[in-house]
Amino acid sequence: MGHHGPMRDRPLVYLAGPLGFTEPGRRFHDEVVVPAVRAAGFDVADPWTGGGDIETALGIVDHDERRRALVRANRAAGAANASMIDRADGVLAVLDGSDVDSGTAAEIGYAAALEVPVVGWRSDLRDSGDNEATVVNLQVEHFIERSGGVIESSLDGAIAALSAAVAG
Repeated sequence: MGHHGPMRDRPLVYLAGPLGFTEPGRRFHDEVVVPAVRAAGFDVADPWTGGGDIETALGIVDHDERRRALVRANRAAGAANASMIDRADGVLAVLDGSDVDSGTAAEIGYAAALEVPVVGWRSDLRDSGDNEATVVNLQVEHFIERSGGVIESSLDGAIAALSAAVAG
């Protein structure tokens, strides 16, 4: 069942996306997305848990000390997220926004290179593709499809596609 992770009862899904950057997005992530993914039989690898080091560093008054703390926290967060993707059986990527979030795009490419299936979820009504034949950036779309995933317009559809991709 898993590509990179150990055998486990429930497949592990990494949740990529920018929802944690805003208060309403974080609430939706925690109260809708995470429970829906868990209810579908997945364990969740959530990059938005344990981000306290960056928040703590941002509160440091002294500029030089804050910057040093942020460098350490940023490196730790990036490494932790990569480690979660290394262990994941699949990735659910939120693609909403005027363009795909750059960190999310990087995570999609990394997962695809590891042959971890990625399913994109874009509920945004705005056009953001490179042309009329793409939903999002063509390179992001390519890596999602190359990984064995698809882009869906509903959370339920994305979770169903993720179940099929992880099982396949």
